[in-house]
Amino acid sequence: MIDPAADASHTGHTGHAEIPAELAALLREIGPPGGRFGHRQHIHLAYLTIGRHGTEEAVSRISAWIRHVAAYERAPQKYNATMTMAWTLLVAHHVEADPAADGFSDFAARNPALLDKRLLARHYRSSTLASTAARAGWVEPDLASFPWSS
Repeated sequence: MIDPAADASHTGHTGHAEIPAELAALLREIGPPGGRFGHRQHIHLAYLTIGRHGTEEAVSRISAWIRHVAAYERAPQKYNATMTMAWTLLVAHHVEADPAADGFSDFAARNPALLDKRLLARHYRSSTLASTAARAGWVEPDLASFPWSS
C-alpha cells in the first residue's frame, strides 16, 4: 500500500505522483501510515468521500483514485469500474437511508452487511464481475437489482 503520509507532490519510482493530496489526507484519517487497507478501509473511504462530495462526485473521485493507485502499484488490471461504482453506490444508498449515523464506526455498526466483501455476489455472478466489460465500465447486476433500483 502507498504510504498515506507521503508528500502528494513527490514522484515515486514509476514517475507518477504518488497519491493526490485529498486522497492522502483521507487515508491518514482512515488509518495509520503503512496500515492495512482492506475492505473496511475501502468502505470508510467511500463513506468519507460521499459525505464530503455527494454520491456522483464520490463515484468519480474514488474511481480515479483507485485507478491511480492501481497504476502506481503497477497493477492496473486490479481496477474494476463496476465493482468500484457498485460499492460506492451501496455505501451512498445506506448513507442516504440513515443520515443520523455518528461517524464511520456508528455507520459500520448500523450497516454490517457493507463490511462483507461478498455482498456483491448477491447482485452479480463472479464471471460478470471478472469480465472485460465490468473492468472497463458499468455493468448492471445480473442476479438481483440493487435496493434503489427495485
